[in-house]
Amino acid sequence: MAVYFVGAGPGDPELLTRKAERLLQHASVCIYAGSLVNPELLTLLPEAAERHDSAAMTLEETVAVMRDAEQRGLDTIRVHSGEPAIYGAIREQMNLLDQYGISYQVVPGISAFQAAAAALKTELTAPEVSQTVILTRTAGRTPMPEKESLEQLAASRSTLCIYLSTHKIDEVSATLTPFYGPDCPVAVVYHASWPDQQILKGTLADIAGQANQAGLRKTALIVVGHALGRDIPVSKLYDATFSHEYRTATEP
Repeated sequence: MAVYFVGAGPGDPELLTRKAERLLQHASVCIYAGSLVNPELLTLLPEAAERHDSAAMTLEETVAVMRDAEQRGLDTIRVHSGEPAIYGAIREQMNLLDQYGISYQVVPGISAFQAAAAALKTELTAPEVSQTVILTRTAGRTPMPEKESLEQLAASRSTLCIYLSTHKIDEVSATLTPFYGPDCPVAVVYHASWPDQQILKGTLADIAGQANQAGLRKTALIVVGHALGRDIPVSKLYDATFSHEYRTATEP
C-alpha cells in the first residue's frame, strides 16, 4: 500500500494529469486541502471513498489517517493544490512516512504560475529581455532566507512570479520599482483557471491601486517583468536568416 501525493493543478479539473484523474477515480481514502482545491475535483472520487479535509487538520492528524489506511491495506490519495513541490509542505509528511516505513509517490501537477501565464496569453521569458523565471514569495509568518529578499532577487531583473503576497502588493510594488522601473508590466491573476478567475494588468506604478480596489488579498499570483510586454525581440528559432540543425538560413 502507498500514499500518493497528487498535484490537483490550479483549479480547472481539465488541467489534472491523466494519472491524477485515474488515482482519484479509484481512491479509497482521500485527504485534500479543502481551502485550496476546487470542490469539483472531489466528484471524481468513488461514492464510497473516505474524504478528509486537511484544512483543519495538523500534520500529525493527517499522517495518522495515512497510517490507518495503510494498516487496513488501502492507498491514500493526498491531494495538494497546484504542484506539490512548490509551497506544498509535502516534505514534512514524507519524513514521517519514512519513519513509519510507509511508501509514497508524488504525482506532479500544473502550478499557478503556468496557469497564470496561460490566462495572460503571454510568455514568461523573452529573447534578450528575460531568460530566467523566479518563483518566490514575500515574508510572512514563514520568514524568507536572508539571501532571498525581494530586493536581491529583483536585482536580476528576471521575471518574478510572486506567490502568497497579494495582501502586500503596495510593499511589493515599492520594493521592485527601483529595479524594474515604474512602467514595468505587472499582472495579478486571481484564481487562475477557476470559473471566477480575475485578471488585473498594469504597471508597477498602478497595479497596487487596482488590486486594492478589486479587494484581492489572497489566492492570487503577482507576475512582474518586462517579458510580459509585447514589444520584444523576435526569437531566432523561426528567423529565416538564422541557421540551425534543421534549417538552412536564407539571405536577408
